[in-house]
Amino acid sequence: MKEKLRALLLGKRLEDSRLAGEKFNVLWGIPVFASDAISSVSYAGEEILLVLIPVLGAMAYGRFLPIVAAIIGLLAILVFCYRQTIDAYPQGGGAYIVATDNLGEKPGLVAGAALIIGYVLTVAVSACAGAAAVTSAFPELLAWKTLIALALIVLLTWGNLRGMRESAVMFGVPTYLFIATMLTLIVVGAVRYAAGNYTPQEVVIATESARDMMLFVILRAFASGCTALTGVEAVSNGVPNFRDPAQKNAKKVLYAMAGFVCIVFLGVSTLICLYRIVPNEQATAVSQLAAAVFGQGSALYYVVQVMTVVILTLAANTAFAGLPLLMALMAQDGYLPRKLISRGSRLNFSNGILLLFVSAAVLVVAFRGDQHLLLPLYASGVFLSFLLSQVGMVVHVAMKFTSGAWVTLVCIVLLVLLMLKIKKHYTGVLADLNVPTPEAAAALLGHTQPGKIILPVQSLNRAFIKVINCAQEFRGVEIEYYHVCADEASALRLKAQIEALGVPGTFVYDVTHYRNTEEILMRHIEAEHGKLPAHQYLTVMMAQIVTHKWYERPLHNQTTRTLIRRMERYRNVYVFQVPYLLQ
Repeated sequence: MKEKLRALLLGKRLEDSRLAGEKFNVLWGIPVFASDAISSVSYAGEEILLVLIPVLGAMAYGRFLPIVAAIIGLLAILVFCYRQTIDAYPQGGGAYIVATDNLGEKPGLVAGAALIIGYVLTVAVSACAGAAAVTSAFPELLAWKTLIALALIVLLTWGNLRGMRESAVMFGVPTYLFIATMLTLIVVGAVRYAAGNYTPQEVVIATESARDMMLFVILRAFASGCTALTGVEAVSNGVPNFRDPAQKNAKKVLYAMAGFVCIVFLGVSTLICLYRIVPNEQATAVSQLAAAVFGQGSALYYVVQVMTVVILTLAANTAFAGLPLLMALMAQDGYLPRKLISRGSRLNFSNGILLLFVSAAVLVVAFRGDQHLLLPLYASGVFLSFLLSQVGMVVHVAMKFTSGAWVTLVCIVLLVLLMLKIKKHYTGVLADLNVPTPEAAAALLGHTQPGKIILPVQSLNRAFIKVINCAQEFRGVEIEYYHVCADEASALRLKAQIEALGVPGTFVYDVTHYRNTEEILMRHIEAEHGKLPAHQYLTVMMAQIVTHKWYERPLHNQTTRTLIRRMERYRNVYVFQVPYLLQ
């Protein structure tokens, strides 16, 4: 039943030989790896105006397009740099691999931590921005914004758990539809403005004091608008996810992404400037622009809103494609749990996908679905990875620090310390488990012998009889049936029942009136363990009840699990669970 449900939701299991067919070509690689950067044009211009207009008023529009042009110029530089990264590091990993290889372990971990946090924030910001687009079109849903954002994350998680190829097709077509929609908005808006069919709204004039702080405001607006550059590194991170020739296909996607971003970002920003759009809490800048061009409530207005929701949601898909691969690379190096290396039934890194889902959902709830609160954290993490990969953007990081970026930087430091701790743990485990020579292995193999088998027993039943049968397979080893009870009479009755079976072994019991059965049992095991010579080990066998229904599992084996956790501390105590399947 469980397997059928999994197949229904995620699809049938894929063989390892299908991995190459699951990778992306250029057509589907563009929406998967470029949707983050493409989607950012829907809010990057708004972030610039949110800084400029409150201070500069009408003067903001005179500074708006030059800032946009500067950001596009920076995009060109980043594309040139990441093209070199793709050629030099085709194994993927982006800033983490580059920084580790050229700057050392700790800078590499800082870059990796920044990317991890940046990817998580990508999902959170994109989902919140998508929810904002929904509430802009339907203000009555504003109270449900957080739940809408969570629903979008759930949808993305489900799509990516179904596999790389299916997620590409599922989320790819809407990306191209968004590009077509935005191009239509740009063309129609330009034609309508040229025809004089729209009168821009009035904006207040800036004060003299605002002119005095012009440079600071422009730099801050540039820093905020650089959210348009988020997602640029995703292609270099995910080169192994492309079909052969992987490097060539990755560079094609990188160029296409840059082209789409330039055209759409510059076009939408020009219209925002011409139509004098003023961002507010009730409607996004793109929503207001669509209303001005197509008319509030028109069919094309809702098309723009729907496609904006879709692309903002799909922007998070870039993180779902990039982060699991990055974490798998870091896990291979020993800095993250090994479980992140494993591929799921659909040949994806399903553990990484689920970890991303949980992390992003927590952020959405914590920040109440407000993307404006998340963006300062988002940009700083992204640009710190740019810094370590390309040795630049130092001024930008400093500008964002007081806006909340310090939270991201603190998280990066903590994540780096955690990864170093994980690496230290794995190194210690490897040293502890390592057998240097065959002679050392042979010495260990014959070094210990079974000393005694203890069978904790509460009553004579089918499950315990199966444990007795298992214990008797150990020939020549002393078997002890150990019982803890509240009165001696019940212990003697159980002793008689076991002796009547005619099985070898001795019956030992302890009486307690304090309901501390587990403590008495552990005390007995410790005592027996202490009596053993150094070359012998103690074996404890207990029954494990197995149920057919998953929801019945919490009803059984709780005491057994507790005892196993406590016995794990003893190196010379072996614990066996003998499963008994209920009918």
